[in-house]
Amino acid sequence: VGVTDPVAGFLAWMRAERGASPHTLRAYEGDLRTLQELVGERSLDALSTLDLRGWLATTTPHAASLQRRIATARSFYRWRVRSGAVKESPAERLRPPRVPRPLPDVVEVEEATALVETPVGDGPRALRNRAVLEVTYGAGLRVSEVAALDVSDLDLVAGVLTVRSGKGRKARRAPIGPPAVEALRAWLGPRREGPVFTNPDGKRLTTRTLYDVVHRAGLQQGVDLHPHALRHSCATHLLSGGADVRSIQEILGHATLSTTQRYTHVDTEQLARAHRAAHPRARKP
Repeated sequence: VGVTDPVAGFLAWMRAERGASPHTLRAYEGDLRTLQELVGERSLDALSTLDLRGWLATTTPHAASLQRRIATARSFYRWRVRSGAVKESPAERLRPPRVPRPLPDVVEVEEATALVETPVGDGPRALRNRAVLEVTYGAGLRVSEVAALDVSDLDLVAGVLTVRSGKGRKARRAPIGPPAVEALRAWLGPRREGPVFTNPDGKRLTTRTLYDVVHRAGLQQGVDLHPHALRHSCATHLLSGGADVRSIQEILGHATLSTTQRYTHVDTEQLARAHRAAHPRARKP
C-alpha cells in the first residue's frame, strides 16, 4: 500500500497520535478496506452519506457491528476534514443503533478474598501468583497493564502504582491496599528494577500466562474466571463500598464517565448499606 493511500495514512495517524491498539487498528482497517472494495475506483473522499448508508446495509445486522462501522467512518472522515482533504464529513449524519450492554461479570467479596488469599503454586510461584491476583483485583488493572508493570512503577510506601500502558497510552496512578503491598514485597524481595511479574527465567510474564494464573485460581475456587472479571469486581466493590463514580473512573482509567456508570446498575441494594472503606482489600489483613 502506498503512502498516498488514505487508509494507510489514517491508520498511521491513529497509531502515532492516538496510541490505538493493534486490535483497534485491525478493526478500522477491515472496515475501511471493505468500504474501498464496495466503491471500487471511486475515492473515499468523494463518498456521500447515502454511499455510507449503502455500505452499512452490507454488514451483518447486529447493532454492535453497525455501531463499530459508524465509529470507524466518523473517525476516518474527521481525520480527512482536519487534514484538509474534504470540507465536511459524510459520516456525521449517520446514527448508530443502541447496543444493549450486558452487566459485567463480578465475583462476590468473599469469593474475591478466597481467590487472592489461596493462589495456585508453591514457593516463589505462589508468592508471584498472589501478588498478581492482589494487584489485578486491588487496582482494577487490565491484564495488559499488569504485564507491563515495572518495579519502578511501584511506590509501596505510599501504596500506589503508576500504570503507563493504559488505553491511549495515558498514564494514571492507582492505589493499592496493604494486602497488595505486602504481597508485592514478599514476591519482589530486594529486587529494585525490571518487570514486576516474571517467569523462572526472569522474563516478563505474557498476558497469556497472567490469564492462566487468574483462570486456575478461579477453578480452584469453583469459579470460571478471567482477569477482566477481577477488574469488573474491583469497580463494583468500590462502588458498593461508597466510592464515587468519578474516583472509580480515575482508578480504572476509563476515558468516559459513561463507561464507569455501568457499575451503578450492578448492586444498588448494597449501595444503601455503604458504611465501610470503599475497597474490601483496603484494610490491613
